[in-house]
Amino acid sequence: MIHATFHHGTNRINSFQITGHADSGEYGQDIVCAAVSVLAISTVNGLQRVASIPVQVDNRDQAGGFLEVTLPPKLEATTELKGQTLLQSFEDGLKDVAENYADFVKFAQIND
Repeated sequence: MIHATFHHGTNRINSFQITGHADSGEYGQDIVCAAVSVLAISTVNGLQRVASIPVQVDNRDQAGGFLEVTLPPKLEATTELKGQTLLQSFEDGLKDVAENYADFVKFAQIND
């Protein structure tokens, strides 16, 4: 089971964490895992390369699947907008995957 948790502050997503594996199909055939992975990797790449945000990334695939991404607490307004746009799009996409594949993905939002 994949567990995705988004941490929200005041008017922003501060971080997200994804743990586990979907196990919805054989290795290399797991479309749920592929969907979550593509959304997550695209988001991290967008935050780093497009928005130029120095996010803190902790990725430990050997530990059963673990990705945690944290934004700096203060960003310039335009950079903040870019980052939040990418993160909200990711959160919305992940919610859709969790709704359509509820046996394999659990979504949570925590307001800090």
